[in-house]
Amino acid sequence: MKTGDKVRFLNTTGGGVVSGFRGKDIVLVEDEDGFEIPILMRECIVIEPANDAQVRQSTKPNAEVTRTATTQPKEEYKIEETKEGEQITICLAYLPNDIKNLSTTDYECYLVNDSNYYLSFNYMSRSDAGWTSRKAAVIEPNTKLFLEAFDKAELNDMEHICFQFFAYKEDKPFALKNPGSIELRIDTVKFYKLHSFKDNDYFDENALIYPIVKRDLPEKELIISTEDLERAMLEKETPRPRVQPIVKNEKNTIIEIDLHIDELLDNTNGLSSGDILEYQLKKFNEVMNENKHNKGQKIVFIHGKGDGILKNAVLKELKNKYKTAYTQDASFREYGYGATMVTIK
Repeated sequence: MKTGDKVRFLNTTGGGVVSGFRGKDIVLVEDEDGFEIPILMRECIVIEPANDAQVRQSTKPNAEVTRTATTQPKEEYKIEETKEGEQITICLAYLPNDIKNLSTTDYECYLVNDSNYYLSFNYMSRSDAGWTSRKAAVIEPNTKLFLEAFDKAELNDMEHICFQFFAYKEDKPFALKNPGSIELRIDTVKFYKLHSFKDNDYFDENALIYPIVKRDLPEKELIISTEDLERAMLEKETPRPRVQPIVKNEKNTIIEIDLHIDELLDNTNGLSSGDILEYQLKKFNEVMNENKHNKGQKIVFIHGKGDGILKNAVLKELKNKYKTAYTQDASFREYGYGATMVTIK
């Protein structure tokens, strides 16, 4: 497949002419209205190869291909501002290509700019070697931008995300916005669970939405430094736990307990990392003690992959306090690497 080829889509109606490529797997297809559509290469089939006499390549590096055929010029994008758009709202959206097969499907990631501002941004992920830029560009106001396609093998490289940006308007006065640098933890277990993908305001399909900024306020991950610990110990408040009564399920049904701290508490202000782990283990022990006489009962504890601290602590509790319980990794199809199943013996 090359620039200028005429293609049609395999799994949906439509098609057009190949105008470029993005990475190894994404092809940009220009439809008859002049819009470029990013789509997986394997989802296209060539129906008419490019005619070299009709296609010429600009001599400038990385220039777009120009066709001499009578293609209508693209309409200039007209920015339509909204009252709500004067406050910046940004989010990342993850969409499965085949939501009926979450254990094997590939995914697409989009950036949503729900504001009247242009955003110059850098979307990054962290590995042991440091931060890697996955996409750096400018997104126009009130638009969605395709960032990348990826498969399940790449999920572990996307657990820690950073999004940096600054906002502006072109050719008109605007309110000054603070630049942002927001770090997020992407819970990779959610990519294996159907209910994680929900109805939303931005896509016709169900999507997993991660807010980055809401109405000018950046989302904050729980990142604990030495200075934070010292300040938190001085200002410590008693957290208000979310009421979570333990409901006994019928025999042989599986109890699912999410130990992520944001699922257990409404507010983590003032808590040290030790306090958080202690609360998570307290919830774990409550559930185990409640069900210790229910022989055959299966309990899935969702702890996430993360740095392995919570998982190791749970396994240590099981080894020391519940020696007769049978322990195994929970279903990879449903939870990935982020959950442990316990069977009461």
